[in-house]
Amino acid sequence: MLEEVERWLERRSWSVADRPLERILAAKRNTKVSVVLPALNEEATVGDIVSVIRRELMTAAVPLVDELVVVDSGSTDRTAEVAEAAGARVVARDEVLPRIPAVPGKGEVLWRSLMATGGDVVCFVDADLRDFSADFVTGIVGPLLTDPDVDFVKAMYDRPFGAGGDGPAPGGIPGQGGRVTELVARPLLNLHWPQLAGFVQPLGGEYAARRSLLERLPFPVGYGVELGLLVDALHTVGLDALAQVDVGVRKHRHQDGQALGRMAAAIYRTAQVRLSRGHLVRPRLTQFERGTEGFEPRTYAVDTEERPPIAEIAEYAHRRVA
Repeated sequence: MLEEVERWLERRSWSVADRPLERILAAKRNTKVSVVLPALNEEATVGDIVSVIRRELMTAAVPLVDELVVVDSGSTDRTAEVAEAAGARVVARDEVLPRIPAVPGKGEVLWRSLMATGGDVVCFVDADLRDFSADFVTGIVGPLLTDPDVDFVKAMYDRPFGAGGDGPAPGGIPGQGGRVTELVARPLLNLHWPQLAGFVQPLGGEYAARRSLLERLPFPVGYGVELGLLVDALHTVGLDALAQVDVGVRKHRHQDGQALGRMAAAIYRTAQVRLSRGHLVRPRLTQFERGTEGFEPRTYAVDTEERPPIAEIAEYAHRRVA
């Protein structure tokens, strides 16, 4: 590990307990905080997450979060209804920036959420978390309120495989979560961006940043968004403006091996684009599933499209002036 990274781990890696809620609230002043939950068919979990945030962080006594927005990316279940009933403002992905046709993907939703929110600090939280704790929000928002030199904060946590009731053990197998992180993202970062080798969960979906930074970054539309934002933030503001906070344990729904393969391909492509920034052939990934006559190929396009920095979009610039 680079000496620079070792120093960074000492200066910019914290625990949620390092910033008591009272200190965070005192530092907030006039800073507006937005929490965004990108959601696709998450009716089983999104309501609980919204309820915890509203009950613990959006009260007269604890006015940390100013707006809580669920961006629904085309759910076919009751995600929108459940989120709204729990107290979130629900926005349909396709209704944000309707001039630009939406494409599927998590990064697309996060990019559009900048148009649908107004906070100076934007906090992203995945909508599939189980046993959700408000620490996930206070932990990553805290440094942005107390430390003016910090621009981007990622949550770090244990990710037990199977936790949440959908795996081989009710409590999960310690250390077996984050398979794409360990097999794809961490090797890529260590080899090509060794300054980022200190991030425990580089692909984690819980992170917060200043709007002033996010509006300058391009957003890969799919699974590569977390890696892309992290790498581009490094090049934009430097390592010392990045940080991470330990918030405990993350329990969520795990995807099957083939879905992880598609995720890995998109992440590799995102890295490839940042390494070359040149013209690349649009890649495809072929996987195999056993059918009635043996193994059958299934070919998928790999997410390659990226949205430009939101500050370059006319509607966003107009809204900021207005």
